Amino acid sequence: MLPLTVLGIAILALASFVVARSRAVIAADGSLASLHSRPSYHGLFALLCVFIAGYGVYLVVNTIGSSYVGSTLRSALAEIDPTLTGLKAETALSDARAIATGGVASAQDALRERLAEIFTSANTNRIWATSIISLLAALGAAAWAIGKVSPKFRARNKAENILRGALLTAALVAIITTFAIFLSLIGETLNFFSKIDWQVHKFLFGLTWSPLSGVHTGELSADKVGAVPLFLGTAMITLIAMAVAIPIGLFAAIYLSEFASPRVRATAKPMLEILAGVPTVVYGFFAATTVAPFMVGIGDSIGVGVEAESALAAGVVMGIMIIPFISSLSDDVINAVPQTLRDGSYGLGATKAETVTKVVLPAALPGIVSAALLGVSRAVGETMIVVMAVGQSANLTFNPLDKVTTVTVQITMLILGDTEADTAAGPAYTLGFALFVATLALNVMALRVVRKYRLKYD
Repeated sequence: MLPLTVLGIAILALASFVVARSRAVIAADGSLASLHSRPSYHGLFALLCVFIAGYGVYLVVNTIGSSYVGSTLRSALAEIDPTLTGLKAETALSDARAIATGGVASAQDALRERLAEIFTSANTNRIWATSIISLLAALGAAAWAIGKVSPKFRARNKAENILRGALLTAALVAIITTFAIFLSLIGETLNFFSKIDWQVHKFLFGLTWSPLSGVHTGELSADKVGAVPLFLGTAMITLIAMAVAIPIGLFAAIYLSEFASPRVRATAKPMLEILAGVPTVVYGFFAATTVAPFMVGIGDSIGVGVEAESALAAGVVMGIMIIPFISSLSDDVINAVPQTLRDGSYGLGATKAETVTKVVLPAALPGIVSAALLGVSRAVGETMIVVMAVGQSANLTFNPLDKVTTVTVQITMLILGDTEADTAAGPAYTLGFALFVATLALNVMALRVVRKYRLKYD
């Protein structure tokens, strides 16, 4: 039903465009010069009004309806069986939804079947209400917009104002998302610090990470939440990854931009960028089943002990994954350097290699730094590769051949483990907040470096 509603609003918007444009032509009475705006702008204004009204009301009503369904289901559960609370209650509600939608439930009994019936009834009401109200809103907007068609109506100005507002909204999405992430993390982070008596220094500088060691007592020990091993493991893997990705990616970009023939570039660049489309779970599987055993074998052959879940294996594979990001961005930046700079260097007698190192790379440095910092952020936040290739042992070591763990691994294990969500949420959210702050600091650093060198070479 809801997909048909979405399609109906789109069809209604297109029909409004055609009707409004035709009505504008009729209103011109054979002289389009008498119109303030061309007929297509009248149609565009009607289309935008129907689109915004229809889909805006659809999103609002659907969101309110989803909240209504959830509250109805929880109220019904509280009336039927008040003893079910916490994780058991959420499991029962999830099973009821699965039964109602034909999914797989962990258990099926009279309680869950009754809840499934209530969910089906409430969800049907939500679907009908969303469809009817959103279609009526779209019809009302269509009638109003078409009624505004007249020779003096400034349809072009109105349509451009709407588009300008849409572009502004799109620009604000990144800022709003950043603040939303910050607010979602800061609450649980402060709650976590309150449970360890605000001993923040023990989290930032502590050397022992075992936050669930006191889970049986329901208390967190400030001496067991030292995140230094996690930070060190994350930094070590990131450094290894960038040591692989930056030289290879940058040299590949220089070759493709400055030395490769058009035929070689047309073949090599798409093949290199194929790496960016490989799912990270494939990289993780490759690291765990191929690269790690290979490095263990190499270590055994030369008498060096290499752990199967070493930082080296994960870092190398992560570096391979990041190569196309750095290569593609650096290639675009190098190609954007004006040809006049190259010609001037050649005119002074410089060789091609000297031109690349003394002229092209300094001019492209801001973009190359941005590409490198983007790669660092990608490496710091990577999850699947390190989950599959790195262990869970929070070892404090500087040896890349030993077992290590990372922030993302610990977040995954805390959230997906068998521990109660309330106990694991605090450490997981706090690690997420630390990762958020670290990534933000990297972005600020990149902006400052880019601004400094851009002023120098513009």
